Amino acid sequence: MQKDDVYMQEAILLAKQAQQIGEVPVGAIVVLDDVIIGRGFNQSITLSDPSAHAEMIAIREAAQHLQNYRMPEATLYVTLEPCAMCAGMLVHARIKRLVFGAFDAKTGACGSVMDLTSHQDLNHIIAVTKGVLKDECGDILSRFFAQKRLEKKQNKKLLRKG
Repeated sequence: MQKDDVYMQEAILLAKQAQQIGEVPVGAIVVLDDVIIGRGFNQSITLSDPSAHAEMIAIREAAQHLQNYRMPEATLYVTLEPCAMCAGMLVHARIKRLVFGAFDAKTGACGSVMDLTSHQDLNHIIAVTKGVLKDECGDILSRFFAQKRLEKKQNKKLLRKG
């Protein structure tokens, strides 16, 4: 197994933690010199915080670990392509490399809808590796949303009966 696959597996475990508490299953880790220095999973619902994405939480933990908001030698692994908010934060943090699993055709800001990680007018360009364990990362999300749709359908049926 390649190193990127091993680290993405760690991010997948965090995504499963998010799923267990009813959050969209996205997990992220920050790695520096082969050491995980930040971990995060989506907690926007739990914390009532729209910025509590997996990437944000992992980067905040890594920044505390380093006592620095810049991470020019670190790599972020995340199970889903970052949104514009998170991609912007990665540029500000000066992350060296981003590795993501599933593509996000609706809000992905690292190549799918737009690309903030390699925008020539920004002051930092991030090396991006796309699609690492994309099927496994995507399956977790697909199953989660399929379950949510099923629950919504069942709730509508109950309301009609009641």
